[in-house]
Amino acid sequence: MFCHYEDTEMLILEKPAGLLSVPGRGEDKQDCLWRRAQELWPDALIVHRLDCATSGLMVLARSKESHRQLSMQFQQRRNFKRYQALVSGYVSGWDGARHEPMRCDWERRPLQMIDFEQGKSATTYWHALAHEQVAGLEATRMALYPITGRSHQLRLHMQVLGHPILGDNLYAGGAALESVDRLMLHADLLELFHPSTDERLSFRSAAPF
Repeated sequence: MFCHYEDTEMLILEKPAGLLSVPGRGEDKQDCLWRRAQELWPDALIVHRLDCATSGLMVLARSKESHRQLSMQFQQRRNFKRYQALVSGYVSGWDGARHEPMRCDWERRPLQMIDFEQGKSATTYWHALAHEQVAGLEATRMALYPITGRSHQLRLHMQVLGHPILGDNLYAGGAALESVDRLMLHADLLELFHPSTDERLSFRSAAPF
């Protein structure tokens, strides 16, 4: 866990891959970014989450009012989030979007599924950055921009695109899953407004892959 920014109202921390954002069920799932943050900043409050397998930038509040202000930014989509990913195969074209609505696949939880009748709206814009070779596989480095924040949204939308994220143990299989040792998804850019001053702040974190 690395701290990119700290003041009396908020924290910008970098979550490593494989660490929960908040505690899970069971004694073996109590270690998480929030608990580690509270050891250093006892007033730290979770505003949003990243999947356990995803690394990258998260904001935490340090007061109830800051928590309210930051949470409203996420609800109103005032903030700006970008992720970097390595996906399986060479993506044709350089820009696109996915708009498939999503819901939980209740019989196969925690998997999510596309459902045009009962799913909640979900929009992801993508931009191909480069074609690469990763562990002998054709891959594309992507910038992903989630407009909504559904669970597993980027992971499922990339699978629907036909290019699952490398190392995704839920939505990839075969060589796309087994060729790397982690989910190749990293929250590399977070822009938001300071909860007290309303100053627009921008934070970046280089993808570790």
